[in-house]
Amino acid sequence: MAADESTPTSLAAFHKRPRKAAPARQPATTDVQGQLGLLFVEQTEPSPKIAKIDPPKKERKVWTVRSLVADLRGHVEKDYSDEWVEGEISNCRSAPSGHFYFTLKDGDAQLPVVLFRRQAMLLRWKPEDGQSVLVRGSVSVYESRGQLQLIAETLEPRGEGALRLAYEQLRQKLLAEGLFDAERKRALPRFPKTIGVITSTAGAVLRDIANISKRRHACLNLLIYPALMQGAESADEVRAAIAYFNSEAAPKVDLILIARGGGSTEDLWGFNNEALARAIAASGLPVVSAIGHETDFTIADFVADLRAPTPSAAAELITEHQHRVGEQVDMLETRLERAMRYQQMHARQSFARLNSAIAVSRVRDAVERRQQHVDALRFRAENAMSTLLQRHNVLLTGVQHRLARQDAGRRVDADRRLFTLLEQRLGASMIAPLQQMRMHLRTEDARLRALSPESVLRRGYALVFDAKGRLLRNAAEVQDGDAIVARLASGEIKARVTDDEGNA
Repeated sequence: MAADESTPTSLAAFHKRPRKAAPARQPATTDVQGQLGLLFVEQTEPSPKIAKIDPPKKERKVWTVRSLVADLRGHVEKDYSDEWVEGEISNCRSAPSGHFYFTLKDGDAQLPVVLFRRQAMLLRWKPEDGQSVLVRGSVSVYESRGQLQLIAETLEPRGEGALRLAYEQLRQKLLAEGLFDAERKRALPRFPKTIGVITSTAGAVLRDIANISKRRHACLNLLIYPALMQGAESADEVRAAIAYFNSEAAPKVDLILIARGGGSTEDLWGFNNEALARAIAASGLPVVSAIGHETDFTIADFVADLRAPTPSAAAELITEHQHRVGEQVDMLETRLERAMRYQQMHARQSFARLNSAIAVSRVRDAVERRQQHVDALRFRAENAMSTLLQRHNVLLTGVQHRLARQDAGRRVDADRRLFTLLEQRLGASMIAPLQQMRMHLRTEDARLRALSPESVLRRGYALVFDAKGRLLRNAAEVQDGDAIVARLASGEIKARVTDDEGNA
């Protein structure tokens, strides 16, 4: 930026300014003089020199591999604690511990994912290779391998929900088998005396059924089978209740009523169980399904002989009397459900602020990582054992084939023919190399004799040495009176120098 004209400028700064083209020379005005005076006169003190400050040198820090990976893991888990990742499943494996390991990939990259058993048990469908999914979780570092991995919390099929996908898969399967056909459904008894009711005794459903039945059919008996109507074990308990009412040990009932109040898709998911659907279809007694609200449809509704919109409506249908009480019950249940969710949300927030929750989370994380390490070692051991067994099987098969092809008589004849042939080849191979070696030895002996110093000496030459045994190549190397030795082809001659022409 250009400096303001009223700011004092140093002489060095003035000279560093870019020069402009000089205008025509004109007499100096008072304004110019005042400006120059401001530039040169008022600059009483020399401008301070800016000392050059070297940047501080970074202190060397030596990491161990474990500490560096642990530090990276801490940063990664802090910055990527809740992420959504979309991709395609590949190399999906399930461990005996219940954990799932797979790779999430797209066209450019891939990321290992681990889904621990606690989260895997909440899935209503099974992850498979090739599925496009949306994963929510936290990014971490698997210290044993030093690689990034995504610890999944939820897993959803891309394009539709997991529950919806599992629901449609089961519905299409049972529909193809004919379990939903109207021809196989049975009519309800017109005047039932006893009804086997499968429901929870803790909810308002049982009271509604009892009140309506008492008011509309005073002689109707209700035989209650308490069962869980929500959760992972609800389907098994309902199946056990159906089997009980169909057994000879149970009191005789005219039909079975499965009743449960409204709820979310997850709350009603136990009635989308395949085993439960087949138990309803195989029941010898008519089955009325009264699960959830009018808009809630489960697999049990399609298989049952009659589907009632609500438990209250089921009681009215069974007693052949219509009464509009379902709306009030549904409203109360909805308000109760909202209040419970609100309280549950506040309880979770309070629990998350507790320090003990952090400690429990860390302990659970450590246990899960140890389990992951154990699973990795188990996979390696299984692969090594499988490879070793395959190798030994191949060797055993080869030995068996070779033993099967063995024939003692033919083997002896073949060995005899081979021995004769090798004996002939050995004789031929020994004679020819010996002849070649003799010729080569003679040639080399002739070359050696020709190059030998003794051959030169035989032609009349001599080797002359001084008294110290050094070979003389120049006459200047001896003086008059020095003793010398001349080596001939046969013998030596000792002499003394009388005249050295090389020294003359």
